[in-house]
Amino acid sequence: MNLHFLLDAAKTTAKSSASSTLFTVVYLVVILGVMYFLLIRPQNKKKKEEKKMREGLMVGDEIITIGGIYGRVISLKEDTMVIESKSDHSKLTISRWALQQNLTVHDDTAK
Repeated sequence: MNLHFLLDAAKTTAKSSASSTLFTVVYLVVILGVMYFLLIRPQNKKKKEEKKMREGLMVGDEIITIGGIYGRVISLKEDTMVIESKSDHSKLTISRWALQQNLTVHDDTAK
């Protein structure tokens, strides 16, 4: 009789162990899903919007750099641009990635 009790206890322990493992896997999947939707997806969306803004930049646009310099785009190249500062009209060559905000509103409905 003692042997049957031990076998039943072992079966119960094995079932609860499998149940616990399944719960752990489901819990990890849920946590990873929440992390994706709260952290990774918004960051990727922001990168796409920044890339679109930099690609849509045109000569004559009013911009702000990441350093806080206000200026107007004078010329564009593949990786750099020349801007003219608002205060003293000096010309600066900066990288395109240094663009923080485009202040000029373009009519996107024409596209």
